[in-house]
Amino acid sequence: MNRRFRSALIALAVGSLLSSCNFTTPENYFDEAVLNVNLITPFGGRAALNSLAHPSVKLVPGTKDQTTPMTRKEIVEDQIQRVEGNLTKIKALPDSEETRDMVQTSIKLHEFVLPVYKTEYRELAKLYDENGSQQERVSKAQEIDTKYLAGYQALFKHLVELGKAYATKHHIKVEWQTW
Repeated sequence: MNRRFRSALIALAVGSLLSSCNFTTPENYFDEAVLNVNLITPFGGRAALNSLAHPSVKLVPGTKDQTTPMTRKEIVEDQIQRVEGNLTKIKALPDSEETRDMVQTSIKLHEFVLPVYKTEYRELAKLYDENGSQQERVSKAQEIDTKYLAGYQALFKHLVELGKAYATKHHIKVEWQTW
């Protein structure tokens, strides 16, 4: 066999072997699938009312220390980007029999909240930004709770249970908060 051909064949075999190996650590799986869910909480109408009632601030462009409140639209758009970014990272995790249920539950949770942020949360943000009445905002928040909160809580609870078992098995130290 030709020396160059043999070297190419060996390189191809080693490359295939390395690409089939999973170098993702238990901590990586946990951080992406479970811990990053904290970035999409709180979820639900009442939680949305609270988070939108007190908007974050941002720096005024061209200044070093002058701030201005974010619009509620900016807050929701930021949240949408965060959810989409997390979802991309979770979907990129290598498949593993051990982590499949945890990862799939996290994907389901992200895919559950994303359309709500893109529709109802945007509508709620618009009510704030356009000075809708308190009654309109509360009504929209109650609508979100009625339609989505139970489903969100069920997925979230299941993911936390899976995450706790996974963290315990892999000796990942986590301080769990109860909401």
